Amino acid sequence: MRQLALTWGTNGLIAGVDEAGRGPLAGPVVAAAVILDDLKPIAGLADSKMLTEKKRERLFDEIRARALCFSVAQASVDEIDKLNILQATLMAMRRAVEGLRLAPKLVLVDGNRLPSLPMRGEAVVKGDALVAAISAASILAKVTRDRLCLELDQQYPAYGFARHKGYGTAQHLAALKEQGACPQHRRSFRPVSEALASATAMATA
Repeated sequence: MRQLALTWGTNGLIAGVDEAGRGPLAGPVVAAAVILDDLKPIAGLADSKMLTEKKRERLFDEIRARALCFSVAQASVDEIDKLNILQATLMAMRRAVEGLRLAPKLVLVDGNRLPSLPMRGEAVVKGDALVAAISAASILAKVTRDRLCLELDQQYPAYGFARHKGYGTAQHLAALKEQGACPQHRRSFRPVSEALASATAMATA
């Protein structure tokens, strides 16, 4: 995997940052920051969406064991609804960087937007497939959020969070229509607000 940061002549630690959970209708958005150890390379790093669940779980443990340091952070449903999903995502990314035990000289962020950071940052489009540290961050964020969805499934079994991970599948939308929204649904997302409006209309009819 091509480590893009090396071509920019940066001396110092490099952190990769990525998020999981911008699109779902429920649950927090999760971000991770990872500083890899060049002396302990990790084979098989890739965009988390391109890996099987089994491979993600294996790499999740390996990243945590072999990285120089890592940090995982969230922005809550309330913060998403108050700020909007983009700003909440940037907040979670900033929290992840701030949580690193070691301070990076450069932060590489997947995508085309950067959070406000006290150090140099670079946005890398498709960085989760190009930069090993971003790939590692994408895996930590994805596995963490998937596990949170399993917990949500235990709390609110009617919605099927274990299967769709909060995304707006036909099953999820049908459950929203039938059950209404649970406390972990994002009220600022249209399918949720429409389900709430429909439930209110039915109750007052």
